[in-house]
Amino acid sequence: MRLFVLTRHAHSTLNAEGRVNGDPTVPVPLTRDGIEEAARLGTQLANVPFELCVHTRFARTRETAEAILGTRDVPFLEQPLLDDIDVGELEGDTVEAYRAWKRAHRRSDRFPGGESLDDAARRYARAYRELLARPEASVLVVAHEISLRYALNGAAGSPDLDAPEHDIPNATPFLFDAASLERAISGIERAVESRS
Repeated sequence: MRLFVLTRHAHSTLNAEGRVNGDPTVPVPLTRDGIEEAARLGTQLANVPFELCVHTRFARTRETAEAILGTRDVPFLEQPLLDDIDVGELEGDTVEAYRAWKRAHRRSDRFPGGESLDDAARRYARAYRELLARPEASVLVVAHEISLRYALNGAAGSPDLDAPEHDIPNATPFLFDAASLERAISGIERAVESRS
């Protein structure tokens, strides 16, 4: 059986500040609590023989992955398709402002200077499909809340990618086999197409 362990990065400084970040060039380190969270997750996953670790272009995902794996000899792969959503002009704004913008717009509307939620969903589906096509039997994926939320809700067959699972905790493992990751991909694609 193939195993994909998906996790959100550990607690970051912008999580603590309640601000959004969709630009991978903006430095956002983990907090002290975040480093401890990632180390605890490393203990939980210490006996899983990972053959690959996938992370995004955001330093907080790489930092989390390194804390989880420690000195283990696991190759790393940067996957930009799993990057956090590009919020454009809302970069650095509050989570409340981000949510207010979302409530006032459709999922197909692009954030000013950024991408739409539907575009991000399509990107995540492509990323997960590329992951499925790889040969490794056990993969650790360290990404962002929204990509995990979409995978969980897509796999559950929900027509709403934001529900029933919504608030995804930091540094918490979610396990998928190949069949459930395929269901996640199909569910994401179906949810986006149903609104097109």
